[in-house]
Amino acid sequence: MDNEDLYYPKELSWLAFNERVLQEAADKNNPAVERIRFLGIYSNNLDEFYRVRAADVKRQITIAQNDGNEEEALRQTELMERIQKKVVQLSDKFDEIHKDVLKSLARYNIHILRKNDLNDYQKQWVRNFFVNKVLRHIAPILIDKKVDLLSRLNGTSVYLYVALRRKERNTRFAVIQVPTSEMSRFKLIPPEKSRKKKHIIMLDDMIQLCLEDIFRGFVKFDEIESFSFKMTRDAEYSINDEIDESYVEKMSESMKQRLIAEPVRVIYDNDMPDDMVNDLRKRLRITKLDTMHAAGHYRNFKDFIGFPNVGREYLEHGALPAIDTSAFSKYNTVFDAITAHDILLYYPYHRFLHFTEFVRQAAFDPSVKAIRINIYRVASNSRIINSLIDAVDNGKKVTVVVELRARFDEEANIEWSKRMTDAGIRVVLGVPTLKIHSKLCIVSREERGSLVNYAHFGTGNFNEKTAKIYTDFSLFTRNQELANEGVAVFDLINYPYRRYKFQHLQISPLNARTKIQSLIRQEIQHLKEGADAKITFKINNLVDKELIDDLYRASQAGVRIRGIVRGMCSLNPGVKGLSENIEIISIVDRFLEHPRVMIFEGGGERKVFISSADWMTRNMDNRIEVGCPIYDKSLQQRVVDIMEMQFRDTLKARVIDRDQSNKYVRRGNRKKLRSQIEIYDYLKQQEDK
Repeated sequence: MDNEDLYYPKELSWLAFNERVLQEAADKNNPAVERIRFLGIYSNNLDEFYRVRAADVKRQITIAQNDGNEEEALRQTELMERIQKKVVQLSDKFDEIHKDVLKSLARYNIHILRKNDLNDYQKQWVRNFFVNKVLRHIAPILIDKKVDLLSRLNGTSVYLYVALRRKERNTRFAVIQVPTSEMSRFKLIPPEKSRKKKHIIMLDDMIQLCLEDIFRGFVKFDEIESFSFKMTRDAEYSINDEIDESYVEKMSESMKQRLIAEPVRVIYDNDMPDDMVNDLRKRLRITKLDTMHAAGHYRNFKDFIGFPNVGREYLEHGALPAIDTSAFSKYNTVFDAITAHDILLYYPYHRFLHFTEFVRQAAFDPSVKAIRINIYRVASNSRIINSLIDAVDNGKKVTVVVELRARFDEEANIEWSKRMTDAGIRVVLGVPTLKIHSKLCIVSREERGSLVNYAHFGTGNFNEKTAKIYTDFSLFTRNQELANEGVAVFDLINYPYRRYKFQHLQISPLNARTKIQSLIRQEIQHLKEGADAKITFKINNLVDKELIDDLYRASQAGVRIRGIVRGMCSLNPGVKGLSENIEIISIVDRFLEHPRVMIFEGGGERKVFISSADWMTRNMDNRIEVGCPIYDKSLQQRVVDIMEMQFRDTLKARVIDRDQSNKYVRRGNRKKLRSQIEIYDYLKQQEDK
């Protein structure tokens, strides 16, 4: 078989995932404001794709060329060409959907106006607002031979490329950064008469309307015009281990590399004249390995994630109030609750407040002696970290493992580590060669003269903000075998050179891969012995070739395999003689599907695990990850029930096939089932019993 018959290219699979996000923007069953926000999510995803994955392909081409490996250079170049072709196709589709969404908003009396759409009253209001609120944040870059434009632009902002034209003179160019970090990009224009219609103008269009006011008196021109563009830079950085600085200082220095990294993509307004496009291409030193293409009027569409609903409530998703579980609320303390039974929560259906309360009570409970937790991404105003600081003030021993290399959260984590260190918390900055991605918290409490450990194992970050939109499992347990192994994970981080043995937990990079492979082989053995065999899993990404091969072998042996993969999937399901027993779906809906779940049901014995690890080589071999078994039978059943609801989804589930065509699942049943709503109702009914 050709290599691509076995493993679908992960970069193209990632673009297929983002196409599913675009499908949500196109879905007219979604409320109009949510549709435009999905366009923002798509844009934000694509920007990250270029900063990380496309940038990596570009680096691989350069490395292969420098090494004289023509075959690899050609392979990677062909992949880049396929990426660029697919992105252009999706961009065309994006523009069509955007136009349709604008029409939909207009039907609900919400209008996004461009400068030429404004009446005299609106123009005057915008000019006044610009002079009083916006102009102070505008600092144009006038371009001449001395200006290195590439070094002056960041990779996250949207810019206007300005042409100042004079008759019989050379055109001068300038760049204006749209100051979205200083103010909202969306401004509601107060109505002149009717209050029924809502008119919104973008900050970009405000600036374009007032261009003459910016340059008049400083630069001579007969005509002036501007067009938006955005540049995306490579997000990779390296840490210099040769310099004699602390790890925090090294990371801080490394972050500066992103400011001057090579561009990997430039997108610009498709109305930009050729002379401006060519000048911009030259000044940004764009090569054929980079993507530069025209698109619609607005850049940095990710800001539309925060598009305001200025209309009726039904233009957004209806509220699903987070569930307050009686598993905690009927007890005096969280420790009483966890002592009574293991507790499994599923965010955002359950309140994340239950976890923050776990940490808050630990911070002042006189019986608590120590708190250990690892931080990957936290909210900007984290109650969890505030509670950890309170714990130190109350005399607790607090250890926080901070992963400084959490992508795009590096600077925030550097600041958090400094703040916690100043507060007296013991901050551990991880293992230099291993990114720490586990979601682990251990509270050690003195009870009847001995130390008892309470453990939290999760699939998602300790982040109050993302816990409202990411689905994730949290397991709270007083099982000492599990909790003590959780303590050993922190020992592993502190003393990675020691030998550790984990009987219950799946720990990357020590035993997670081998434990998962052993579980897959056990299902094959059950089948050989005449018993049933079944594997069900849910992960964000499936690209590790070794684990894919294990699943292929299980399928060839006759094991029934079902998976839910939100993002990249390099496994090709449904191939005769290889994977005809494998079914993969993907669900994209109002909440981002984030849990990692494994269920093995062969031989009449069900084994259920939750994990922080995706099935990627980096997660298996180059990170510290934790997978935890769920032993409570009722909690196992809850996970199984939730998974089954997702496999019955008829509205938001897509089939992952060998072409990654993103066809919706059609099961022939008349009843339409939207699994995220069904799951909410199911969990709420459990509380109402």
